[in-house]
Amino acid sequence: MNIKYVHTNIIARNWRKLAEFYIEVFNCKPVYPERDLSGEWIDKMTNIENVRIKGMHLSLPGYENGPTLEIFEYEPKTSEVKEFKINNQGLGHLAFHVDQVEEAVNKLIQHGGKVLGEIIKKDYGEMGLLTAVYTQDPEGNFIEIQNWSK
Repeated sequence: MNIKYVHTNIIARNWRKLAEFYIEVFNCKPVYPERDLSGEWIDKMTNIENVRIKGMHLSLPGYENGPTLEIFEYEPKTSEVKEFKINNQGLGHLAFHVDQVEEAVNKLIQHGGKVLGEIIKKDYGEMGLLTAVYTQDPEGNFIEIQNWSK
């Protein structure tokens, strides 16, 4: 059996705004066409009657035909997550390597993101120096911004 990783999905309150955040802050690129999914086939797949899913895929920085970030918005909407915590079960966070962590954090904040903790520096000897911080996108999803340097 041949297996290939395809995408990571984020369910958004407003898919267009969230996609714009990842495009502006992390240089993701839209992969067209936009999705507008409805009909019996998607009702059966999701087990949600009269579901409609809108959104798009974004190519991740450093990949041309690689895995994508899939940002979808569902109708009908479900109840929102009550509280985002870095240690909740389920998908924990996305991670991006950047040249300058502080610069990426400033850009993230300018586009509606938030910083969760402090920027840390940890020397891992031969592996190098890790500079990293946990942040959140405008909808509360966690993002690790990191840099490894020798």
